[in-house]
Amino acid sequence: MVAARHATLAPQQGKERLRLWVRILRVSRLIEAELRDKLKTEFDTTLPRFDVMAALYREPDGMLMSDLSRYLLVSNGNVTGIIDRLVADGFVVRALREGDRRTSVVSLTKTGRTFFSKMAAVHEGWVNARFADIDEDEARELASVLQSFRSNWEAET
Repeated sequence: MVAARHATLAPQQGKERLRLWVRILRVSRLIEAELRDKLKTEFDTTLPRFDVMAALYREPDGMLMSDLSRYLLVSNGNVTGIIDRLVADGFVVRALREGDRRTSVVSLTKTGRTFFSKMAAVHEGWVNARFADIDEDEARELASVLQSFRSNWEAET
């Protein structure tokens, strides 16, 4: 059904969507590369570690490892390796789930929460500096368009 709908696009319309796709990828890669560099330089951490800590920061009672993997859209193995390093650094604690010893719950330690809070504040500053030329209305509109795109994408997959 999706292929049939897209096959009926006018050639120019299809090209404009392809250009949009390429621009989204380029912007995403530029932002991600800069963020990776800043996190490494200023906090000696990685983007995946930041993402894991951000997810756990939002869940003070912790998350199941499987839920964390799903939330981050990565494999359980990827999350396990990151969690192992965060545990070794004292930022995360892993505990067996009450009533089900086969699963574990991970949460930020006090040290992890403090460290992430500092990173998050600096990260917000980076984002605000990068988007300074976009006014609030444009930011809301772009966020809405991207959310709509994401919702449509997820509905089709």
